[in-house]
Amino acid sequence: MKRLRTLSRREREIMDVLYSAGSASAGEVHLRIPSPPSYSAVRATLRVLEQKGLIAHEHDGKRYIYRPTLNRNKARRSAVEHLLNTFFEGSTAGAVMALLEDPNTDLTDDDLDRMAALIERARTEGR
Repeated sequence: MKRLRTLSRREREIMDVLYSAGSASAGEVHLRIPSPPSYSAVRATLRVLEQKGLIAHEHDGKRYIYRPTLNRNKARRSAVEHLLNTFFEGSTAGAVMALLEDPNTDLTDDDLDRMAALIERARTEGR
């Protein structure tokens, strides 16, 4: 999933719109991204994302409707793997500890309970 590692900020914003909407036209994407560039820049970026194989389009009259071709969970895993390898030398524990040590990390009791359960499961599975 090397192609996810090379996304620009605009490409990520457009992918976020497509993941949350499921599918959208260039005009709909343009309306939904923060501080959007020109409409033609959005269309050009959609073409680039399609060339990278991350989205596909279908015709709806004269409009193209774009949708992601990669499952959001797979994209998320690839992004996390890239983050771990880039900043934490592949260490999941290092990333988790960095987040937990940050006083600005806002965790609820439910979040902490869920993490404790996941840690216990990993321990019993021998990970």
